[in-house]
Amino acid sequence: MFDIVFLGTSASAPSVHRGLPSLLVQHEEYRFLIDCGEGTQRQILQAGVGFKRLNHILLTHGHLDHILGLGGLVSTFLRWEVIEEIEIYGTRHTLDRVNDLIYGVVLRGFRGTPPVILHEITPGVFFETEKFTIEAFPVDHRGSHSLGYKFEERSRRPFLPEAAEALNIPPGPWRRDLVRGLQVELPDGRVIEPEQVLGESRKGTQLAIVGDTGKPDKLLPYINGVDALVIEATYIEAEVDLAERFDHLTAARAAQLAKDAGVGKLYLTHLSRRYRQRDVLKEAQAVFPSVHVARDFDAFQIRRSDE
Repeated sequence: MFDIVFLGTSASAPSVHRGLPSLLVQHEEYRFLIDCGEGTQRQILQAGVGFKRLNHILLTHGHLDHILGLGGLVSTFLRWEVIEEIEIYGTRHTLDRVNDLIYGVVLRGFRGTPPVILHEITPGVFFETEKFTIEAFPVDHRGSHSLGYKFEERSRRPFLPEAAEALNIPPGPWRRDLVRGLQVELPDGRVIEPEQVLGESRKGTQLAIVGDTGKPDKLLPYINGVDALVIEATYIEAEVDLAERFDHLTAARAAQLAKDAGVGKLYLTHLSRRYRQRDVLKEAQAVFPSVHVARDFDAFQIRRSDE
């Protein structure tokens, strides 16, 4: 399961009700900020999610509406000393712009070990824990060398409590070790193998996040069958010419992508100020019913689609 909080859902410029792009993803103790538009630190405070452990920032691309908030956020971290290191991930093209902002302005004249670490990444798995991985995949958007991100829990074999009860396995460390795939010896001397109390292997939850793009078909191999897709819907079909001109998606095209990829749930963000939310929702639902048009501070739990 992944928890997500939309911190900013506007496109290009903020509106009265929407901040610039930013999304928080959490898996147990790990927290990731996806993009950091201007004003993100205030959105974090207003959302009540806090700064603790928010030291991994994944950038989809280097356009200013997705990175300008880094300056203020890093500056606040330095003053409050709430995080020792800030790790920022992106393509070389993206990090070149971030480097100019952070080291050319915010950290100019800074003494000591720089607290910001820039990680250049390419498509593929770049972050792994015992329970999940993060994979970067290529996204086309006006030559910006963009990336999308897929969060995926590792496959697991579910614990079968009825099997444990039938074997009279007492609660406690024995069951915990069996869940971890370890053989155990019970107090009565019996030896129990994990296979006796674990079910068939099941794929973990998959969450895909895409920033700006105008070429949805190229994303299909990377998002096929994910439980949730977060993606932009800057325009509606009435202005598809503008969407194509600026290499963005309409709500209908984002929904068609979700339908073609067989995703579980679609979350639309990066909305233009020119449209009413209900118009974006109506257009998308006509193609793909399981859709939510995100607002700032919306929070969701992403689970397997079959749960």
